[in-house]
Amino acid sequence: MKYVYPACFYPEEDGRFSVVFADFDLATFGDDLPDALYMAADAAAGRILAILEDGEKLPEPSQANKVKPEDPQGFVSLVYIDLDNLKSFHEETPVKKTLTIPSWLNKAAEKKNINFSAALKDALIKRIAQ
Repeated sequence: MKYVYPACFYPEEDGRFSVVFADFDLATFGDDLPDALYMAADAAAGRILAILEDGEKLPEPSQANKVKPEDPQGFVSLVYIDLDNLKSFHEETPVKKTLTIPSWLNKAAEKKNINFSAALKDALIKRIAQ
């Protein structure tokens, strides 16, 4: 599904852009305008998914010409949200993976009752964050 919602973009002194949505209690930012547009779509996708999963009704998008930025330096832009494309970044659906580890490591981990899936997930998150 595809959605379009207006958002106010505010340039910051360091070159970043803050983004505030008129129809959601939602704000984000980006390192530059292209990044802010991407982050806005990603944040809105997460909010839309949460609303839909809670069985609530999505707010009607405001008319862009009725949305006014609070700061005169700000501007309004429509944000295109391709939920199908961005959904995979917000899903927690498990994916089965097969892996190979040394026998000694397997025995040591089993002896300590380590959950292999949780350990791999934690390690991958830590590695991605680097």
